[in-house]
Amino acid sequence: MRPWHFQSASQLAAQIRDGRVGARELLEHFLARVDRHNPGINAVVVQDREGARARADAADQARARGEALGPLHGVPVTIKESYDFAGTPTTWGIPAQRDNIARTDALAVQRLAAAGANVFGKTNVPIRLADFQSYNAIYGTTGNPWAPDRTPGGSSGGSAAALAAGLTGLEIGSDIGGSIRNPAHFCGVFGHKPTWNLLPMRGHALGGARTPTDISVIGPLARSAEDLEIALGLLARPDELEAPGLQVALGGLGESLRGLRVALWTSDPMCPSSAAVAERVTAVARALAAQGAIVDDAARPAFSPEHSHTVFSALLASAMAARLPDDEFARLVARAESAAPDDRSPAVQQARWQTMRARDWARLNEERTRLRWAWHAFFQQHDVLVTPIMPTTAFAHDQRALGERRLRVDGVDHPYFMQTFWAGLAGVSYLPGTVIPGGAGPDGLPIGVQLIGPAYGDLRTVQLARRLEQLGFGFTPPPGFD
Repeated sequence: MRPWHFQSASQLAAQIRDGRVGARELLEHFLARVDRHNPGINAVVVQDREGARARADAADQARARGEALGPLHGVPVTIKESYDFAGTPTTWGIPAQRDNIARTDALAVQRLAAAGANVFGKTNVPIRLADFQSYNAIYGTTGNPWAPDRTPGGSSGGSAAALAAGLTGLEIGSDIGGSIRNPAHFCGVFGHKPTWNLLPMRGHALGGARTPTDISVIGPLARSAEDLEIALGLLARPDELEAPGLQVALGGLGESLRGLRVALWTSDPMCPSSAAVAERVTAVARALAAQGAIVDDAARPAFSPEHSHTVFSALLASAMAARLPDDEFARLVARAESAAPDDRSPAVQQARWQTMRARDWARLNEERTRLRWAWHAFFQQHDVLVTPIMPTTAFAHDQRALGERRLRVDGVDHPYFMQTFWAGLAGVSYLPGTVIPGGAGPDGLPIGVQLIGPAYGDLRTVQLARRLEQLGFGFTPPPGFD
């Protein structure tokens, strides 16, 4: 069996329940790992060691008394910096929020704690959670454990890096444009973006906002697909407003992969995949076919990729602009209103999306609803869609102005933000997407593969991830973190 720091949260919890390790002993093990390895990657940026030690001691005492133990009893975990965790800062990487100290725990954190998890720290993010990298002026830059000079992804980059390096037992992140899924891909771990609003987000918003942000979700990252399923079961319960009349019943995968209807989409002109990424996506489809699945590499939902990406990009811009300070938003309004009507430059188009009128948003939302119906029809004929989540393996840190950045795919430069394409397919239509470790590319870096399912098909994609893990698509520790 692997050492504690590379085991799954479920394995660690089982050992605590059986008395093979104490909660305090396990916590000290992970804290020592943070002391040893975190300086080189800067993934864990906030710690509550004394509080965690007190909770670990209480967990050991509860076990000694024979109390009923939760599924994560005593397991040391970390959470993305953007979650409220009482007594610690919630900044989203924004310098002006440096002194924003949370008074209460986010609902997801409360639910993890109720299951016995011991939160001992928070992990790094990009400013406003808006990049494929994780750096900010408060906490600095997070490196990828596989290659510290490369990005771990974003915005849950610290989450994925901490898991891959063996610094924590479990993580929860958030995702609006791939922010759980691209870090899972870059760091070689599992990640799940749930159906929109399936997991209540209360406590994951600056200023105490209670309204869920369009497209945005929270969800788990882990070293095993079983941990994703456990976390999903703990967190996918309605919040108090909906609980009296709303129940969640998620359909699973079934016993056999034989006859599973798999659609395969390895690349697209909107976001060309590298040959290495396309090969790993195809490898997953081959493994499923070997188990009796029916693979169709020509099946597509009935809309153009260009249309889907435009609708996603516009709604994403609108949703994220709601987080901007008033003065920044006013500048965007001025830019949009002063531009000539025929100006279609990227900056002006972005400003228009960020400041659109409610009527324009409603029309885009109608287009989104039509996309959702197209997906609904697609999933009558297919059980899952297998795709990339990013076009390349982890790229080198690039902290230039956004407009100066480019992404090189097999020797060809592309716009930096084209990378949202694969994430946006599921995101704009509120669909679940699970990323699994698909193996390494020729450069030795991890490649993740995305499994997209129908709305509320979260257990289908997560349980398929568990089957694929058994077929060899599982977590591999990065070198140098033994």
